[in-house]
Amino acid sequence: MIEAVIWDFGGVLTTSPFEAFARYETERGLPIDIIRRTNAANHLENAWAKFERAEIDIDAFDVLFAKESKALGAEVRGKDVLPLLSGDLRPEMVEALKRIKAKFKTGCITNNLPSNAIGSHSGRTLYVAEVMSLFDHVIESAKIGLRKPDPRIYRIMVETLQVNPQHCVYLDDLGVNLKPAREMGMTTIKVANAAQAIGELEAATGHTLR
Repeated sequence: MIEAVIWDFGGVLTTSPFEAFARYETERGLPIDIIRRTNAANHLENAWAKFERAEIDIDAFDVLFAKESKALGAEVRGKDVLPLLSGDLRPEMVEALKRIKAKFKTGCITNNLPSNAIGSHSGRTLYVAEVMSLFDHVIESAKIGLRKPDPRIYRIMVETLQVNPQHCVYLDDLGVNLKPAREMGMTTIKVANAAQAIGELEAATGHTLR
């Protein structure tokens, strides 16, 4: 019996930044997937991880990401990557969230950067106004100093929502972030696109979401 649905934000409720990464690399003649490979290398302690936990500032991130990407074949400045992150909201996913909200508890666990934290100077107004009010609880990595896939961030969510993990669905576009949720007993959905994700969420909850 499902009691709560917990969502990732980027790549789930918005289009994936991976598309913007690919365009950027093509336009500049960079090696394919250099940005994603830099993100994935030493993914618990690299520049990206440290910035999402707010352990370093934007200038340190810029330099460290450049160093890490150069070691993998091409230098990419961290500050050049940040504008690529803000995807467009997927209206069908927002509609599904609204329908879920009417029947279940809702949460959002997002790995974000201090420069895009809710309420920060550069935080997106759409991000805040249209979507965040639909969640009973939001956990931002940049605010609590923990990031997925650290199991503690999922435990904080279920404890706050006061639900059993076995009664939760969790959606994310990255398999590495789904694994801890699955190990806790959650039903997990890897989001490839909106239609697929909504179909799997309908099957998991037994409700029509479009």
